[in-house]
Amino acid sequence: MKLHTHRNILFAGLLLFAVAVAVQAQEAKPPAPPHKIVEQGIAIEFTAEPLAPKATTIRAAEDVSVKFKVTDTTTGTPVKGLGLSAWISLRPADKATEPAQCREKIQSYLTGSLRTRPDVDLNSYYVLALNKSPDISVIDPLLGYGGSKLLTLVMMRSPGEDWLLTRDGEKLFVTLPLVNQVAVIDTRSWKVTNYIDVGTRPARIAIQPDQQYVWVTNDGNETDGGVTIIDPVNLKVAAKIATGAGQHDIVISNDNRFAFVSNREGGTVSIIDIRKLEKINDVKVGPGPVSMAQSDLSKALYVASEVDGTVTVIEQQNHQVLARMKTKPGARSIRFAPTGRHGFVLNTKQSLVSIFDAASNRMLHEVNVGSSPDQIMFSDTFAFVRSLETENVHMLRLRTIGKEVDITDFPGGQGSPGNGPAPVRADSIVLAPEGNAVIVANPVDKVLYYYSEGMAAPMGNFQNYRREPLAVLIVDRSLRELKPGIYSTTIKLPSSGRYDVAFVNDSPRVSHCFEIGAEANPALKEKQPIALSIEHQVKERTLAVRRDFTFRFKLVDTATGNPKSDLKDVRVLTFLSPGIWQRRDIAQSVGDGVYELKINVPQTGLYMLFVESSSMGVRFIDLPYLMLHATDQEEANSSEVK
Repeated sequence: MKLHTHRNILFAGLLLFAVAVAVQAQEAKPPAPPHKIVEQGIAIEFTAEPLAPKATTIRAAEDVSVKFKVTDTTTGTPVKGLGLSAWISLRPADKATEPAQCREKIQSYLTGSLRTRPDVDLNSYYVLALNKSPDISVIDPLLGYGGSKLLTLVMMRSPGEDWLLTRDGEKLFVTLPLVNQVAVIDTRSWKVTNYIDVGTRPARIAIQPDQQYVWVTNDGNETDGGVTIIDPVNLKVAAKIATGAGQHDIVISNDNRFAFVSNREGGTVSIIDIRKLEKINDVKVGPGPVSMAQSDLSKALYVASEVDGTVTVIEQQNHQVLARMKTKPGARSIRFAPTGRHGFVLNTKQSLVSIFDAASNRMLHEVNVGSSPDQIMFSDTFAFVRSLETENVHMLRLRTIGKEVDITDFPGGQGSPGNGPAPVRADSIVLAPEGNAVIVANPVDKVLYYYSEGMAAPMGNFQNYRREPLAVLIVDRSLRELKPGIYSTTIKLPSSGRYDVAFVNDSPRVSHCFEIGAEANPALKEKQPIALSIEHQVKERTLAVRRDFTFRFKLVDTATGNPKSDLKDVRVLTFLSPGIWQRRDIAQSVGDGVYELKINVPQTGLYMLFVESSSMGVRFIDLPYLMLHATDQEEANSSEVK
């Protein structure tokens, strides 16, 4: 009896051990092997790995690292400098994609067709314009249809003043001083997902290097002037701290220990302990501090004062004043070149740029640049200076600092920015992803200009469709060659399911559809599948006013993947942005899932076209809308759809 009992216990123990080993093996299973193809003398391996802490599988709405490793099949060496393109799209009804369908997808993506748009684009970057009107233009430089680059407009409750993009590029925060709020924008859907109440006149906005808190300045009086601190994860206000009256600038130390807030009316800089979220000191600086910058080289904070031109140097750790440098009254902005050694103080009143050395805290140069310079940004080669009273952008060659400064310029448009709306706090000139080019917002021309170093004039421009761009920002989603032959980026898959990763290399010509899957995310309330998908079928995105324009589109049943042709309640909403004219019409089926409607608009502007079907439970907001630009030019003939 005892022997039988011992055997049962031993058997049970072995069974539990086996189960534990199996569970452990399942939990610690290795990542799926890379997908690999060999064509045209090169081998391409595709891998996708979850980046979420302790994640063993890819889940919807979580960070995923995608990589393409390209090697020479003969030598095994990495193939560098390729022009790779890739797109990710959810498979309809989870059906496998045939090679011919893959090639059709890739061709559609390459031509910028409206018929097929990916869920995730791994190649492009977006140019965003913060407009005088309460909206943001989202421009896709790679779009090819109809000559229009405008992807969409993000509508907000009021005009924006400043903005910041989180490190992962997923959220855009915009300060809205007129309504005392910050708008939170999802850069995948390009929709405002939240408005956060942040106190009086929010203006400047910054995020800590560790991304723990977003800081917003409040330009109020002694009582309500200061900063509001936001948790970027739950989008709740973590604290509000009064610092003083007037306008403020803000700098966060690189070690995430201190926040420095300038107080224009009080002539001070308040120092906030980030761990405690409380003010610990006020440092007296020159009268009217307007701008601050920090140098990684000297580990110090530099504060420019407008009234007397003083630059006060504050040690970041012990908060002592190290030095005071004198420039002329009228300072507007202070910034550092990429090395952190040379600082630049822009004087708008006297049209000067003062350059100093952070290693010695001595002034080196006083340079006449433009007329009323107010903004500066840097590439590795140049400092680019925008001025209010001239359309020219001046370029200071950085390697000539320390001797006679080499200065050139290029026209950043036709009109001087000072003849347009009042400037905002956000930058109106930014570095393009290429690294040796800039994009300049010109509110007078209502255009954004693209300039590449070495050229005498801009290479091209992006129209802003009668909107006045006050600032510009880049959202970069493109693949980067991180190591020789390894091209990578970080993505989020919007929902669970199986996806195609459409890949093409230009030379040698290789194309293929790899596969990636995402599991449901328990922390994410996934949206129910929309019953229909839409393929806009247009030849042009420009139409003439008071002339018939045939709007044609195809509807597909997402459950079956088949065209949906039998609907009698397909309604189209057409409205003139921002909603000052609109109408609703029923579209007629012409077979194979295609519907059409003739529209006739009364005036020029940007029109948005939405589609719904009540019988399918599809609302106007569920499907991607089409944006059309109406002109009064005779040559803008009505466009028939093919």
